[in-house]
Amino acid sequence: MSFMDPNASLPPTGLKKILYVNWPLVMLIIAVSGFGFLMLYSVAGGSFYPWARPQMERFLIGIIIMFIVAFTPISFWRSVTALAYGFALILLVYVLIAGDVSKGAQRWIDLGFINLQPSEVMKIAVVMVLALYYDWLEPEKVSRPIWVIIPLVLILVPTGLVFFQPDLGTAILIVLSGGVVMFLAGVSFWYFSAAISVVAGTVLAVLQSRGTEWQLLNNYQYRRIDTFLDPTLDPLGASYHITQASIALGSGGISGRGFMQGTQSRLGFLPEKQTDFIFTTLAEEFGYVGTTLLLVMYVLILVFCILSAINNRNRYAALLIGGIAATFFFFFAVNMAMVMGLVPVVGVPLPLVSYGGSAMLVLLGAFGLVQSAHIHRPRGNL
Repeated sequence: MSFMDPNASLPPTGLKKILYVNWPLVMLIIAVSGFGFLMLYSVAGGSFYPWARPQMERFLIGIIIMFIVAFTPISFWRSVTALAYGFALILLVYVLIAGDVSKGAQRWIDLGFINLQPSEVMKIAVVMVLALYYDWLEPEKVSRPIWVIIPLVLILVPTGLVFFQPDLGTAILIVLSGGVVMFLAGVSFWYFSAAISVVAGTVLAVLQSRGTEWQLLNNYQYRRIDTFLDPTLDPLGASYHITQASIALGSGGISGRGFMQGTQSRLGFLPEKQTDFIFTTLAEEFGYVGTTLLLVMYVLILVFCILSAINNRNRYAALLIGGIAATFFFFFAVNMAMVMGLVPVVGVPLPLVSYGGSAMLVLLGAFGLVQSAHIHRPRGNL
C-alpha cells in the first residue's frame, strides 16, 4: 500500500513545479544525447543526413513529451497504468499479425511519420503495471506463491509475444526489468534462485534443440551464439560483426583517432554503425577517455534516479523509478557487453545514442515518469 507521511506538505502546483525538476538529470540526458548526435554526424561522413538531423528532431519532440509527462501528477499516471499495459499488449498482438517485416523480424507498426516498435512501449508498461500491483498488494503477501504468480504472468505474456517477433534482446530486457521490480518490492530471494535454475535449464534446452524438429531459436540466433563462443569461426560471415567491432574498439587506444577519423566506420567496415554498434565508433574516435566519459554520465543518470527513488515515500513512484532505472541500466550494459564480445549479439541499441525513433521517444517519456514522481513526491514541511 502507498505510504504518505501525514505531516508532509502537499505536492507542488503551477509554476512551482519547475523548481522541483531534477535538472541535473535533464542536463545529463541532453549531454548523452549530444554524444549521439556527434556520432551519427560522424558515421554519415560529416553530414546531418540521413541520421543526425532526424535524431535531433526526434529528441526535441521527446524532450517536450518528457516535460509534459513530468508536469502531469504521478497520481494520474498511476490511474492509467492498467490501460497503458493493456494497450501495449494489444499493440504486441497486432504487430505479430500485421506488423512490418524487416530483416526477417516483424517488430514495427508503420504510422507514417514513425515506425513504432511496440516492444519498446512494453518495456516501460511492464514496470508501470508491476509498480501498481505491488503498491496495491499488502506487504505481508508479497512472497506468498499465489501473489507471485500474477506478476510472473504480467511479465511472461508480453515476453513471449516479443520473443516470437523474434526479438530475443528485448524479451530478455523485459524479464530482467520485471525481475528487478519484484526484487525491490520484497519478493523472497528463493524465487529468484528458482528462476536462475529455470534459466539454466532453458539455456540447456535451447542448445539441445538445435537441428531438431522442436528447435527453439532461429538459425541466425544460433550463429550468434557460435560466434560469441568462437569469434574466429567465420570472420567474413557470421563472426564479421563482432570481429570488426573488436578492431574498432582496440584501435581507439587511450584518446582515440579523433572526431570523424575512425577508419572502421568511415570505410564501411562496421555493420549497423548507426544503431547497435555505435559504441564502437565512439571508442575508435574518442578512445578510452570518450567511452569512460559516456559511462560516467550513464552511471550518474542511474545515481540520480536511485536517489530519487530512495527519497520518495510513495511506493508506486519509488518502484516505478527503480524499474525505469533498471531498464536503462540493462539497455546500456547489454549493448556495451555485446559489442565487446562479452555476451552474444542480441540487437539492443545504446540508449540516447543509437539512431532510432521509438526507443528514444519511449525512453524520454520514461524519464518524464521519473521526473513526475520526483516533482510530485510528498515533501516534509521546512
